[in-house]
Amino acid sequence: MRIGPYQLRNRLIVAPMAGVTDRPFRMLCKRLGAGHAVSEMITSNAMLYGSNKTRRRANFDGELAPVAVQIAGSDPAQMAEAARHNVAAGAQIIDINMGCPAKKVCNVLAGSALLQDEDRVARILEAVVSAVDVPVTLKTRLGFRNGEENILRVAQLAEQTGIAALALHGRTREDMYNGAARYELIAEVKRSLRIPVVANGDITTPEKARAVLQQTGADAVMIGRAAQGRPWIFREIDHFLATGEHLPPPKVSEIHAILMEHLQDHYAFHGEYSGCRIARKHIAWYTNGLRGSNEFRQRMYQLDSTTEQLAAVDAYFKQLALQGERLVYQDETALAAA
Repeated sequence: MRIGPYQLRNRLIVAPMAGVTDRPFRMLCKRLGAGHAVSEMITSNAMLYGSNKTRRRANFDGELAPVAVQIAGSDPAQMAEAARHNVAAGAQIIDINMGCPAKKVCNVLAGSALLQDEDRVARILEAVVSAVDVPVTLKTRLGFRNGEENILRVAQLAEQTGIAALALHGRTREDMYNGAARYELIAEVKRSLRIPVVANGDITTPEKARAVLQQTGADAVMIGRAAQGRPWIFREIDHFLATGEHLPPPKVSEIHAILMEHLQDHYAFHGEYSGCRIARKHIAWYTNGLRGSNEFRQRMYQLDSTTEQLAAVDAYFKQLALQGERLVYQDETALAAA
């Protein structure tokens, strides 16, 4: 898998997820097997460049190359300026968001709402590609509404305007995240293009990653929700694609150390107040399905300091280690009773 001059180390990419793929999470996923990661969405509105949230999202200190930044907006000139601004700040790849289905994004005609206006799509792509001398990629969906899928035309526009790679979520905006991703249309897009195509949607296991690569002919897969609380999924998939065999479940002691380090990096990045509150969802994802996790999470949600939170996680994983060497996820029946 190659994006412009950058040869990725494998075919596994971390999907950009608002409020999730901050710098600490991206760096951790890369360390645990991801070949590439894209930042969470950054607005193209220059008036917000100075906000704390935007500054944090544009912080790439220490991140492994290539650094990819996703920008969102609806005005071609603003998007071009956002691309220049982020390249000046250190971005090595610019990714354009035309896939986000969130109402607040679509209501300002950004994200997947752009798929309703192919002329605007073309003008944004042309403006951004012309504005910077780094590769520009596009992440999008099959279309805005079911029955009106226009991804084949949008994909052709992308290639014609100089987009370096296309990441495609196999749903429309109308689907949101419901139903099954439609890989057959991703395969059709792949057959129609010369640029790399990345398949996205419902890739949750090593077997599913291999099946999607085979079914679509895609150059890589992009993994989002399945990596939440399980960033080691990338090394599991990478190993399976290379050998056809599964890695053993990780040791409790290893995941204990990974989570503690992730939290400390997270707190340093976000600060005491935001760090503690944002970390709650990460801790919940890490522990979901583990023995006694429901009771633990209910206690953890009540903690208001990073020190207390870190101590609670430490104690939980030390207790978990007494019950077995490796992580064991309970089935739904057992989980309900936990």
